[in-house]
Amino acid sequence: MFDIDYAKTPVTDFYGSNCFTETEMGKYLSDPTIRELKEVQRGQRELTSDLADYVASAMKQWALTRGATHFCHWFQPLTGLTAEKHDSFITPTKGGKVLLEFSGKELIKGEGDASSFPNGGLRATFEARGYTAWDTSSPAFLKDISGIKTLYIPTAFFSYNGEALDHKVPLLRANQAIEKQTLRVLRALGNTKAKRIIVNVGPEQEYFLVDKQYYERRPDLRIGGRTVMGNLAAKGQELNDHYYGTISDRVTIFMSELNYELWKLGISSKTQHKEAAPNQFEIAVVYDAANLAADHNQLLMDVLQSVALRHGMVALLHEKPFLGVNGSGKHDNWSLSTDDGINLLSPGSKMEDNIQFLLFLTAFIKAIDEYAPLIRCGAATAGNDHRLGSSEAPPAIISLYLGDQLSAVLDDIADEKPSSKKDRQFVKLGVSMLPQLPKDLTDRNRTSPIAFTGNKFEYRMVGSSQTISNANIYLNTAMASVLEEIADRLEKTTDIDIESHCIIKEFYKNHKRVIFNGNGYDAAWEVEAKKRGLPNFSDTVSALPEMLSEKSLHLLASQKVLSRSEIQSRVEISLQTYSKQVNVEAAIMVEMCRKYVIPAVTRYLGILSESIAHQEAIGLEVNEQRTIATTLSSTLNKSIAVTEELHVSIAKALSFKEEVLKQAQLYRDEVANQMLALRSHVDVMETYTDKGIWPFPSYDDLLFRL
Repeated sequence: MFDIDYAKTPVTDFYGSNCFTETEMGKYLSDPTIRELKEVQRGQRELTSDLADYVASAMKQWALTRGATHFCHWFQPLTGLTAEKHDSFITPTKGGKVLLEFSGKELIKGEGDASSFPNGGLRATFEARGYTAWDTSSPAFLKDISGIKTLYIPTAFFSYNGEALDHKVPLLRANQAIEKQTLRVLRALGNTKAKRIIVNVGPEQEYFLVDKQYYERRPDLRIGGRTVMGNLAAKGQELNDHYYGTISDRVTIFMSELNYELWKLGISSKTQHKEAAPNQFEIAVVYDAANLAADHNQLLMDVLQSVALRHGMVALLHEKPFLGVNGSGKHDNWSLSTDDGINLLSPGSKMEDNIQFLLFLTAFIKAIDEYAPLIRCGAATAGNDHRLGSSEAPPAIISLYLGDQLSAVLDDIADEKPSSKKDRQFVKLGVSMLPQLPKDLTDRNRTSPIAFTGNKFEYRMVGSSQTISNANIYLNTAMASVLEEIADRLEKTTDIDIESHCIIKEFYKNHKRVIFNGNGYDAAWEVEAKKRGLPNFSDTVSALPEMLSEKSLHLLASQKVLSRSEIQSRVEISLQTYSKQVNVEAAIMVEMCRKYVIPAVTRYLGILSESIAHQEAIGLEVNEQRTIATTLSSTLNKSIAVTEELHVSIAKALSFKEEVLKQAQLYRDEVANQMLALRSHVDVMETYTDKGIWPFPSYDDLLFRL
């Protein structure tokens, strides 16, 4: 399975071997050419055709020496997945021969039929052109599938008229917007060294593993990604024995190959462990620049699923594949740093005196409060609606956790009180052979949607199957707007210290309502949040229209991240995606009931009736059997009725194809609720039906068979 003896080869010898890194470039390109390319990556010069030809030639040589025959432009359309179109390196010549060619023109730009990708009304079907443009900041890589190697070139995707048709373009724009305003703030504070600003992102990826043989027998998992029916297993996660538990041999071998494949691609997978639910796991990577982190996470999900299949397992990325246990998220660890290594969210040794840190901290507080509805949209999907607010996932109400120490410092500033400067506290363990551990500035509040975790913010709402791009687009843009306000004020003042103090105090006092250090699962918090005036968009359909508010439209357009037409298209696409996802789940539920569940239960009732008749004939008591038969028969009749009602509701929702919001509302209010009602009946029938007759693997099989 491995093409390198992994056990005997140090990671350092093969790390990044399938990635066209600067080290690999150095084997094929001169130092001046590499310097030119780096200047292009930093936006300091335009990409010339000559430079593109040099890089293309080097890429081709590198890929051919590793056995590649094809290349593709790899992009991220608004499906949320990735897309690719493969071309070979061959060019026919006279005499029936071929040359292996790859030009700068082919590297820079690709063209294809984009008519079948979602566009949200940005263009008509007859305006089908879609272009891909080389993203020089994200390294090309080789994808290796059973020895078949292809050169992948990360690209942006846009229309004939220049509108963004992907997630990469607006993320790059948002990175540019926050860099511009951050540098202005730093210059005003006297920092003349920083030349670039990096948005650092470190995503954590949660997922489930199930045995492939059981997965194949579940149409809902295969087609919809989650179980739409299934009685809860006798044991779930209530004993907390799975969390951080010993990893089984089978999963350990899978994780070993997964790390190997990721490391070859230059993806720095760092941490792996069991998560809270049975058969749930997490993998985390070292942070990277936001654009590269987004590319790597998309690639990680692909590799994760591919490697799992090679081990007879299926990796489930749906946010809530199983009812009654934890769902899966993707925590987005976000921070800002300068090109010379200064983390702008690091408090320093004397936090209360660190004006720079407190400015960026309170800017973030204001950004989250001012643009909470938009921030909420970064985690708005049909799958995530099943997860948010339950089983250790954060609630949908946007709040910010700072911890007592940080909050106390800001309270002192707001009240014009001298801060109580304390030496760093230590955790006393009471055991002589264990060292004292320095106490973190904050605890880890798992119930908070966004939490400060020492020198970064952790946005915990993103769903496990989502791209991380949207969340970071909205975070970056909101911060850019607030930092622009700070820069304007600092550039006009004659006393930086006084104005900085005023900004910190003002931002905190005006926006501290968004700070909540308590239990986000407590029902009292929802009441308290309402008193504070915090918005609560409990589902995707109520959240997405907020992107079309004048405030959101102005923010994204003014920072040149998304035009109004691009925003409108994304809202339409997201609502359509929501409706399509619920439609698929509902349709497969109807099919499973009609083709499998109803016939199976009917057959079992026949067997049960024969058994009852036989026992009565020989004079045995059959009261309990009659009770079971009556319960099953009654529940079966209810299931048949609700199945037909669900089918009618699906048809009704489909008729509103041209009214995307109305259609999504119907799927949320009627279809989804009827699915819950039908599930309650089906799950009861599973409980009373012979396992040998029940047509699908149970939760016991799916969650406890690895």
